[in-house]
This record gives sequence, C-alpha cells and structure tokens, in this order.
Amino acid sequence: MTEQRSEADGGFESVLTYVKDSRGFDFTGYKRTSLMRRMRRRMSQVGIEDYAEYIDHLQANSDEFVALFNTVLINVTGFFRDPEAWDYLRTDLVPGMLAERGPEDAIRIWSAGCASGQEAYSLAILFAEHLGLDEFRRRVKIYATDVDEEALAQARHATYTTSEVEGLDDDILARYFEQQNGRYAFRKDLRRSVIFGRNDLVQDAPISRIDLLVCRNTLMYFNAETQSKILERFHFALAQNGLLFLGKAEMLLAHTKLFEPFDLKRRVFRRTAKSTTSFNRLLPAGLQSYRDTETTGLEELRDATLAASPVAQLVLTEDEVTALVNQQAEHAFGLSQRDVGRPFRDLDISYRPVALRGYVERARAEQRSMRIKDVEWQRGGETVWYEIHVNPLLDKQSLPIGVSIAFHDVTSARQLLNELEHANQQLESAYEELQSTNEELETTNEELQSTVEELETTNEELQSTNEELETMNEELQSTNDELQTINNTLRDRTVELDKVNEFLESILTSIGPGIVVVDQEMRIRAWNRAAEDLWGLRREEAEGEHLLNLDIGLPLTEVRPAVRKALTDPAFQAELSLQAVNRRGRHTTVRLLCGALRGPAGDSHGAILVMEQTERPTDRTGQ
Repeated sequence: MTEQRSEADGGFESVLTYVKDSRGFDFTGYKRTSLMRRMRRRMSQVGIEDYAEYIDHLQANSDEFVALFNTVLINVTGFFRDPEAWDYLRTDLVPGMLAERGPEDAIRIWSAGCASGQEAYSLAILFAEHLGLDEFRRRVKIYATDVDEEALAQARHATYTTSEVEGLDDDILARYFEQQNGRYAFRKDLRRSVIFGRNDLVQDAPISRIDLLVCRNTLMYFNAETQSKILERFHFALAQNGLLFLGKAEMLLAHTKLFEPFDLKRRVFRRTAKSTTSFNRLLPAGLQSYRDTETTGLEELRDATLAASPVAQLVLTEDEVTALVNQQAEHAFGLSQRDVGRPFRDLDISYRPVALRGYVERARAEQRSMRIKDVEWQRGGETVWYEIHVNPLLDKQSLPIGVSIAFHDVTSARQLLNELEHANQQLESAYEELQSTNEELETTNEELQSTVEELETTNEELQSTNEELETMNEELQSTNDELQTINNTLRDRTVELDKVNEFLESILTSIGPGIVVVDQEMRIRAWNRAAEDLWGLRREEAEGEHLLNLDIGLPLTEVRPAVRKALTDPAFQAELSLQAVNRRGRHTTVRLLCGALRGPAGDSHGAILVMEQTERPTDRTGQ
C-alpha cells in the first residue's frame, strides 16, 4: 500500500512539473490534499485514472490545460460576499482610511485573487459611496489580479447575470449598473478606475504603495511555506500603515513580525514597521498644492548646482518644484526640460526606483546629506545600480533654498559587493555554528520554548484544518452553482416542451374530423375530441390501447390492412368508405383517410387515421 501511494504521489508531482515546464504555471506551492482532489476530479471527467496517461492527454490536447486550470482554480465569488465583514469596511474601515488622508491624496487598492471581478467592483462601489463619483474617479485606483486568464476576461467585460447580482439592493443596481441584453454591466466611467491584470502571487512582483490589500480566501489554498513568501510580498506591497483584509479562515497568527491585528474578528491586519526591504515609503500626510510660480533665488540655485557632482542630477526648490534636470538625468530616467517647473511628486522618479520624497524632506529639515545605497534600475534591458546622494542647498545665510539629488552609477562595484556579501554569508555560517554550541547550554530555556512551539504547532494545525474545510465548502458551492445552472436549463426546456404540447393539443382539438394516431405497434398515441364525439370513447380510455382492441362501432378488421401498409410504406395513402355505428348507436357512413406518419428522415413512424361522417346517421331499424 505504501509503495502504491508513493507511485501515485510521484505521478502527481510529475503532472505538476509538466504543467510548470510547458505553461509556466507553478502549482507546487498549493496544498497537496485539495490540489490532488481537484486534479482527480478533472481526470475522472475525461475518463483517465493514471497520471502518466493524463500527461499524454495534455500533450495531445492543448485545450485541456484551460479545463484543468478552471477545475483547480475555484472561482467562487460574489458581490459583497461575507456581508458582516463588508459592513465593517463600509461603516468603520473606509471612513477611517479617508480621515487619515488629505483631500488630494490618491488611494491605491489591490484585490488579489479577484476571480471574475465581483470583489473589485464591490470595492469600487464602497469607495464611490463614500467619496462621490467625481472624487472616486479622480483619486482611486483599484488593481485587480488573478492567475486565471479566463476569469480575468470575464471580469474585464464586467457583465453579470440576474442571479449573480441578486444580492445587491435595487438602488445600487440602478446607480452602478446598466442593463444590456438581459445582463447587468458595471458603469463604464467607473470601470476605468479598475485595472485588471494577471499576477501570480508566488512568482510575480507585487504592486507597490498599496493602501488597502484585499486577499480573501486565497491564502488557504497554499501550504505554510508558500503563504510565508506571499505575506512577505504583501508586506512589501503595502504602504506605511497599509491594511490587509483576509478571508474568515485566515488568521496570520504565525506572522506577527509582518502584520499586527487591526480587527481580528473581521480578519483585518495592519502592516508593521518592519524594514527589511530596500524601498522606504515615508509618505507625507498631505501633498502641497502646485504653485505655478517662478522659483526664487534662481541664480544662487544655479551656482549651487554647478558646484555639484557632474552625474545624473535633479535640483528641487524649497517647495519641491523641479528646477533643474541635467542631461545625464534626462538620458538615464527619461526626463526632459518639459518636466522643469513640475512638482516633484508628479514625476515617476519621485517613487521609482526608490521613494525619494522622504529623504528629500529629511535632508531639508535636518540640513544634512542623505545617502541611499543599492538602488536597482532597469534601463534598456540591463540592470544598473545607483548610489543616490540627497544634498540640501543653502544660501549665503545658511538658509535652505532647495535640494540636489545626484545618482552615482555604482554598477561596476556591485560585483565586488556581491562577493563581499558571499564572504559575509560564510562568516555568518561560522557564527551560526558557534551559536549552535551556545544553544546547547540553554537546554532548560529551549524546553520551555519547545512547549510554546508545540502549542503554536497545534494552533497552526487547527488553522490548516479550518482552511481545508473552507476550501471544501467553496468546492461544494462551485458544484452547487453548476447544478443550479443545469436545473435552470432543464426548467426552460420543460417550459418549451409544455408550450409545444399545448400547441399540438390546440391543433388536434380545433380539427373537425376525428384524428387517431398510432405507433409502429398500433398503439394509440393521439385521440382528439372529434374522435371522442364520434365513438363515445374518451382520450384517457383510448390512448395507450391497441387499435384493434377498441370496442367501437368502426369495422376495424376492414381498417387493419390499410394501417399495416401505412406502417411499412412511408408513401402510402388510402381512402375507405365504411359502414359504422356511432356512439349514439346509429348507423352511418364514415369516410376514412389512412396515411403514414413520416419522421424527419422520411421513414414511417406510425399511421394517421382521419375519420368523418359522410351520410346522415339512422337508427338500427333504418328509420
């Protein structure tokens, strides 16, 4: 049994490796139990049991990748899903965020794992309700990402069925959606503030300077190691005091160095002040309004600039307006003389490759030079490393008149720094060995620590179990949605069939002569009202009976040869004149037309009998 399980695990891992190598989609960080369950479900749908055979199937059918991704990536979502948490965002969190920011500050939001877009548009509605439509369009940017291209395509269309928006109030629907061909489309003017793109949380670089990061019920699909990597990226992505909004099954109890609880019940966490990255995001509380005025002390500013180092250089005025851009800076960072006179905050270089405004403010306030090391910049397909010097510029009375920013190219020295870092790592390894010896003397303390770790492990196991249950719940919800769609289709088909039957019933009822339809076994399938009036036999009594077994006044022995001929010959038609006794017991002459019931292919499926009295009925005495 152990060997069989080992072979199965090896085959499963080989499928993951093939998917990663052929499509660049890395599932290795996902939890194995739920991932294997979803993959086995897809394999059963195509009738394959062996993993090696499924790899052959993927190689032969490129469309199978899309079906596999749609099965593995459970896109269960909805507008304002988990209402209690969204009510908290509406009443407390969003008003608090807006109160901490100035009226001109931009608001950057990231919806990670957005699926088909309902979560991103829910955020748009939430902020538009607080800011108003004009302010929302001007200040808010929502970046919505997912790894599922098909779900992103649906999100970009922003059209949803009636069932998908049924939880929204009529007032929200009227203000934020437009009806198009029976579907609801999110407003185009607001849709421009929501930007969709593919982003693999495990591999791709995170979006930066985010004020609110929403990632609900996504981390629970990953194992603990991958969750830690993703949370490191989230910590980097968030601005100072940025907030992380998770799903109800995600706790972050083991990541207190990165995030601290803001509201644990609603799974809202605040970014801690840990500074392990090379990017510093010290943002001011408000932005100064741009004053399109001529800078003061221009001659002194030019003299100070000429004294600076002849490298890529920018000079700012006291009000942080760009006063000078030299040729090296234009060439290195894509600037031009048109940028002179613009506020520094409006230039990309103010926050990329590193956030400079915090250093500028410190250099001006403390009147001392600031140095920023190891700044990476991509230029023309190559990586360039800079050391940035931020120098305050003073007039003759030692009063600040501006700031000079110089970019020193240290790419050639980077290799030496890497070698030095390698040597430091070796030194650190030696230090760790020494530390290991010291740890042997702290056995008692470690025993206590071990007890704490066991409790943390137990808590993490409970957390993992909770995440697994939440995952299975979403799988069940996804299956329920599929069954609901099938049920709706069957209901529509039933309605259509009822209409067709009513239509045929109306035709048979409206025809004056008696109509009888029999199948290949001469069993009656249709018996209209005129036939009831003629022979006194109700439809319920006639349908399903053999034609020749009916007890009516029609000489069926004379009818039988014509019916048998119609059952074998699709082109057969015959007219008979028969003496019969109607339901009142009177003799009458009946004109009977017999023909084949032809199917779509032209073959005979039965026979049709049309009966009509051609002579006035008389009683049995002939009177």
